[in-house]
Amino acid sequence: MQIAVVGAGRAGTAFNLALARAGHRVRLVHHDELADALPADLVLLCVPDGALAEVAAALPVGGHVVAHVAGSRGLEELAPHARRALLHPLAALPEAEVGAARLVGARYSVAGDEVALALVESLSGTAVFVEPSRRAAYHAAAAVAANHTVALLGHVEALARAAGLELVDYLGLVAQAVEDVATLGVDRALTGPASRNDVATVDKHLEAIPAGERPTYVALARAAFDIAERRRATV
Repeated sequence: MQIAVVGAGRAGTAFNLALARAGHRVRLVHHDELADALPADLVLLCVPDGALAEVAAALPVGGHVVAHVAGSRGLEELAPHARRALLHPLAALPEAEVGAARLVGARYSVAGDEVALALVESLSGTAVFVEPSRRAAYHAAAAVAANHTVALLGHVEALARAAGLELVDYLGLVAQAVEDVATLGVDRALTGPASRNDVATVDKHLEAIPAGERPTYVALARAAFDIAERRRATV
């Protein structure tokens, strides 16, 4: 397939590498050089979400497919093109090489023209389908899974340093927790004070940690107590 990837940021450069390695004829185009995007079978927009409609409207209309990779946006962003598609990878793309590797075999939310499915198949990926009215909720879950996990680990790092240790000392425990969720599910994977309704220990934690970290700890502790309560209600 002849593909023009519009946007040279982290997503665009990752898709450019991954699609080329999958055997497509790919060229990377800057968003202000749209004249270079055609001819192509597919124009893949990897631009900021807020720029999608403007960039799509600036592209000539024709028989090609125009698609985007934004998780929170739908096909309406791609008017006035008749052939429209979207494919959003459930993968973190911090830079081109790492992102390109993760795009192979990833899960993709897809909609619109069947070219999106063909593209996912060429990357050995798995397609999932999200109702248009649920796209924002879908993308919120993706943001929590990736971005908020990083923020959580920043919280762990701050608490570790308050104890005289470093984040690396806790990463094995983080990996075990993720593995337990994958194999046991959220409810059964929960351990620690919340799982045994140990409020006294939580209070000791709050006394010991930096004041600036307490609101984050409290919010997460409440979520953990909710999970524990849900588990007890089903026993």
